[in-house]
Amino acid sequence: MGLLIKFKGKSIEEIRSYLEFTADYIIQGKIIGFPTDSVYGLGGNPQNLDVINKIFDIKFRDRSKGLLLLVSDIEEAKKVAQFNPLAELLAKSFWPGQITLILKRKEPNIIPPELTAFKDTIGLRVPHNEIILEILRILKSQLNFGGIIGTSANYSGEPPSVSGDEVAKKFLSPIDLIIDSGKSISKIPTTIVDCSSESPKFLRIGAIKEEDIYNVLDRENLSGDGASNK
Repeated sequence: MGLLIKFKGKSIEEIRSYLEFTADYIIQGKIIGFPTDSVYGLGGNPQNLDVINKIFDIKFRDRSKGLLLLVSDIEEAKKVAQFNPLAELLAKSFWPGQITLILKRKEPNIIPPELTAFKDTIGLRVPHNEIILEILRILKSQLNFGGIIGTSANYSGEPPSVSGDEVAKKFLSPIDLIIDSGKSISKIPTTIVDCSSESPKFLRIGAIKEEDIYNVLDRENLSGDGASNK
């Protein structure tokens, strides 16, 4: 049975030792449940193929569908993905925050191809949630990569979990550690934008709207129907 640690109302400094413990768990190949900017997620070391396979199994997820990554900053994202001017602009404008960017994978790559379902693209986001962001920063300082798998804490096709307790009721046996910071404040999903070409392709509209993105593109003279260098 996994551990359930409740952090509601605690500051980062108060729980830092627990976050370092969580980072150690991830390094060891453990699976964790954690709060994000919206719903709760499941994650682990994205460089560990056993962890990748276990998360697919826990969620009963189709292996033809890739998993997304959460990273500590754009510097870490650039270790695994290629950034064109469109992606650079959206990352600088909306990260940390509720936007996932789909980018071309770098090759060779430190991330096994199984994570992205052997596709040539990879999904990345820098979260705003201070708990998971601090864990990512700790991982960056201890490993060669400050990133974790970040997928919703639910069985495929079911609604995502919105609290640590809910994750525990669904998954406590196969998950090694669950961080509970209370109920999700926002249940609005993240926006997903494919930036693998020079024009944005909206795969899901969530907290960040199309108009927010086009306003940024217009302001920087990057047009939505053919973004390129100024």
